[in-house]
Amino acid sequence: MAASDDVGRARGPAILSIGEPMLELNQSPVEPRQFLQGFGGDTSNFCCVVARQGGSVGYITRLGDDAFGRRFLDLWHEEQIDVRGVAIDPHAHTGLYFVTHSEAGHEFSYMRKGSAASRMRPEDLPLDLIDQAKFLHVSGISQAISETACDTVFAAVERARAAGVAIAYDPNVRLKLWPQARAKAIVEATLQYVDYFLPSFEDAQILTGLSDPDAILDRFVSMGLEQVCLKLGSRGVIVAHEGERTHFPAHRVAMVDATGAGDCFDGAFITRIALGDSIANAARYANAAAALATTGYGAVAPIPRPDAVYALLETAA
Repeated sequence: MAASDDVGRARGPAILSIGEPMLELNQSPVEPRQFLQGFGGDTSNFCCVVARQGGSVGYITRLGDDAFGRRFLDLWHEEQIDVRGVAIDPHAHTGLYFVTHSEAGHEFSYMRKGSAASRMRPEDLPLDLIDQAKFLHVSGISQAISETACDTVFAAVERARAAGVAIAYDPNVRLKLWPQARAKAIVEATLQYVDYFLPSFEDAQILTGLSDPDAILDRFVSMGLEQVCLKLGSRGVIVAHEGERTHFPAHRVAMVDATGAGDCFDGAFITRIALGDSIANAARYANAAAALATTGYGAVAPIPRPDAVYALLETAA
């Protein structure tokens, strides 16, 4: 059964994402035995970022018929995310994960096996929404959670390409979800459809076996990728486009939690492209937005709005 959408828009959103939302329980910085409830899932995070930057965005996923699923619907309505592509599965649960913190960084523990989103099927795709979109964002995590979800992502990508929709792809390699060989094979098969490739440095190392950013970009460009944003974390981002490479250094901010920073970059970048920015200006904006996303706990709560992003860019100018 499809979730209702009271946004009232006849036409579909310009930007779509497909994947798995997960309720987040993030370890409290004050009391380590307590966890703060938030929202996560890379593609859901992406949608929240787009919405907060003023983009028109919709989500394709499945939720369990449970309290966690209803909380997500409340979140998406609040953020003005189109949910016509969201289905409710009465026979599965909404995914859940925990974030714990230590001197070594943050660690994720997932409870997602058999989740509603992992039961996505190609025949359930909202083809009309895909046909009307301008951009489709997909993730390697969405491909890794189950074989049917992987098939669904490929079906969505193929439909989007046939409709002239641009594809943005973050491989988000998670080797806890699938073997490295399968991850590489699926990512490489997906790249033939991709217009904007958005890997992290760690993912790029896994996929290429290389450790030099320029060598990594050489490899991706040789594969026919025309627009690559290599996210370097604390070193910023390098953008490869039309034979040129531009490095945007990281912004100095009071970082407390990097959860969702890469998703924030993706959402901000694609939003600015959709709103008419050049590749360079979109990457500059997204680099600042991602930095601000690390200044609070959780994946969604610290997502900045444009005024904060522009304020940081002015300070850094």
